[in-house]
Amino acid sequence: MPPAANRPRAVAIELNAVLVALIGDEPQVLTLENGALLPSGPFEGDHPTLQTGLRAWVERQTHHPLGYVEQLYTFADRSRAAATLGRRIVSISYLGLTRERAAAGEHEPGWQSWYRYFPWEDWRGGTPAVLSRQLLPRLRRWIDAAANAMTKRERRQRVEVNFADATWNEDLVLQRYELLYEAGLVPEAAARRPIADPLPGAPMHYDHRRILATGIARLRAKIKYRPVVFELMPPDFTLGQLQLAVEALAGRPLHKQNFRRLIDQQGLVEETGAVSAETGGRPARLYRFRREIVIERAVAGSKLPLSRSS
Repeated sequence: MPPAANRPRAVAIELNAVLVALIGDEPQVLTLENGALLPSGPFEGDHPTLQTGLRAWVERQTHHPLGYVEQLYTFADRSRAAATLGRRIVSISYLGLTRERAAAGEHEPGWQSWYRYFPWEDWRGGTPAVLSRQLLPRLRRWIDAAANAMTKRERRQRVEVNFADATWNEDLVLQRYELLYEAGLVPEAAARRPIADPLPGAPMHYDHRRILATGIARLRAKIKYRPVVFELMPPDFTLGQLQLAVEALAGRPLHKQNFRRLIDQQGLVEETGAVSAETGGRPARLYRFRREIVIERAVAGSKLPLSRSS
């Protein structure tokens, strides 16, 4: 028998779901254990596919059916906490979108705004206070603590690419989280070294916040070239509601006229003939998504008209 150190380590496959819904104009994710975990569970041998296994686990844990689903990423880091238990975890993550909520109850899972975990990602009201008051000053100290001039220059460049106000890229959610982890500014990095004063932003167990960052980044990038936002919308909606939904996902304001011109040019929606009186002012026309025009094809030229103000 080979020595224990040379024996193959058992491998377990875990499935994780980043399940997103728009609730009250906020992008929210389905969580367990008071927001500390994403829905997850092992891939079982009687599941014909990984996605089937994911759907079964999510519905069993949350009593919540999945709609649109796509695979995100596979995580197999040796440093995962479960590795200390004598096995290696291969975590396969999925992004799911839904229009529905499970009924609230004592044992039901919780919906949490994804900005609870990444408060520096919400620019709808301007530059987030946490960015200028806490995050950037600590990153500057991390830069200054570099061991040599080359490392200091590399750190400064990475901070400028990921966190500069003037060139903020809403798609770099995962890169920003990974940089904060490396700098020791998030609670999940405490296993590497103690953190006296972590940044605001709720932590999650294991690497679930990293998986959530991956899901947010994927969805933010995807809404720019595929109309997946309609998977989150009710059947009938106003153009104002649609703009708020896209802004909520992107974390950035949109120019109203440019946004409506874009929607009109692409022919993504059509009027229902009805109006909504819920806008608080003049009744707004209701629209529906023209699903038939995008089946089996991407929508070209749907770059979001992001702006500094609405």
